[in-house]
Amino acid sequence: MRKNLKEARQKAGMTQKQVAEYIHTAERYYKQIEYGERLGSIAIWDMLEDLFSIHQRKLREISKNHRDKGDNL
Repeated sequence: MRKNLKEARQKAGMTQKQVAEYIHTAERYYKQIEYGERLGSIAIWDMLEDLFSIHQRKLREISKNHRDKGDNL
């Protein structure tokens, strides 16, 4: 999970649906970005950086306790 992205969204008082609308994408796609399941385009990260005023490198960080899907093998 991208904990910093989730925290930035919550601090801004926004829902995942509101952020998805802001970045012109489906809510499901944004959720996958926030959960660390999808990377997202450079344009999306630029918009998120502008929205939350946090460098996208910080927003993109995956929390250390995130498990990759391959970990279950």
